[in-house]
Amino acid sequence: MTHWAYEDAAGDADDEPLVRPYTITRGRTSAGRDDLTLITVITAVGDGALPEPAASRGLQPEHRTVLGLCREPAAVAEIAAGLDLPVSVTKILLGDLIGAGLARARPPATFMTEDGAPDMALLQAVRDGLRNL
Repeated sequence: MTHWAYEDAAGDADDEPLVRPYTITRGRTSAGRDDLTLITVITAVGDGALPEPAASRGLQPEHRTVLGLCREPAAVAEIAAGLDLPVSVTKILLGDLIGAGLARARPPATFMTEDGAPDMALLQAVRDGLRNL
């Protein structure tokens, strides 16, 4: 887990983040997307390697950390925990990466069929998988 430790002018470490959220987000308070929920799954495009310098202009260290966390599919909540940042800030960073074509978002799997009934086959597969643990 990445911790953005803060040291004040006296050099004492506090529990405050190194960079205030408004600095990380460049003053933005919204991701500009309403499809990012706590359980939305994010995946880095390609192999999750850092983009070429031209493609990475404007990316902050937190963006690069997000790409590393998204090499394997991860939920927005997991990414926020890995960054040790508020979910609202994480959503803004994710929106930047999705907008730049460096990450993809997909809705979480649903346990409902098209007609709104529970998908019993999927629920049974989950139950069987949990029993095998």
